Amino acid sequence: MAELLIVRHGQASFGAANYDELSDLGRQQSRALGETLRALDWVPDRMVTGSLMRQTQTLAEMGFDGVVEEQAGWNEYDFHDLLNSRYGGTALVDVITDRKTHFRALKETLAEWQLGGIPSARETWQGFCDRIEQARLAAIRPGAERVLVVSSGGAIARLVANSLQLSNDQMIALNLQIKNSSTSRYVFSGDKFFLHEFNSVPHFHNLERAALMTYS
Repeated sequence: MAELLIVRHGQASFGAANYDELSDLGRQQSRALGETLRALDWVPDRMVTGSLMRQTQTLAEMGFDGVVEEQAGWNEYDFHDLLNSRYGGTALVDVITDRKTHFRALKETLAEWQLGGIPSARETWQGFCDRIEQARLAAIRPGAERVLVVSSGGAIARLVANSLQLSNDQMIALNLQIKNSSTSRYVFSGDKFFLHEFNSVPHFHNLERAALMTYS
């Protein structure tokens, strides 16, 4: 069967003026993953990213040659928009800059969004789900045996939750535990699509690289 390897981008620049850019650590994570995949003789014959900078930079740092498809369907939900919308237009500073406050507020916001709340948000929950499914179908179309996708935690969690028929609250739990630059592997053939591995970090499985692991 063919394989889809979906990668969460490397660490972005949390709290910086431009969050949507890899930190130095995120670049190291991405290079380590690319080196490990090549050492395992896993080279993609189709490469896809969302249109976010942290996604395209991750794939570039991984160092594979070839044509890259950009599919905005793999983009993360716009958490800044969701948080600002939930808080009446502008989120409190701590909600954006303090990690503990941010992720507590994000968890609550996602739960409300999934139930049809936050009507002023630019994207509905159902719209998010639909675009992830369309991106999946485009990525696994015939013509490739090893598909590499670089996406984000929310999109990956939605894909996993949908494929395993998990509840929305389980999707949120998955979202918050996905490691930067981790891989989740699917095997597929025709209408068969099975999760084979989730949130794996083989590139950190040694003492030298263990310190590179992050969740946000």
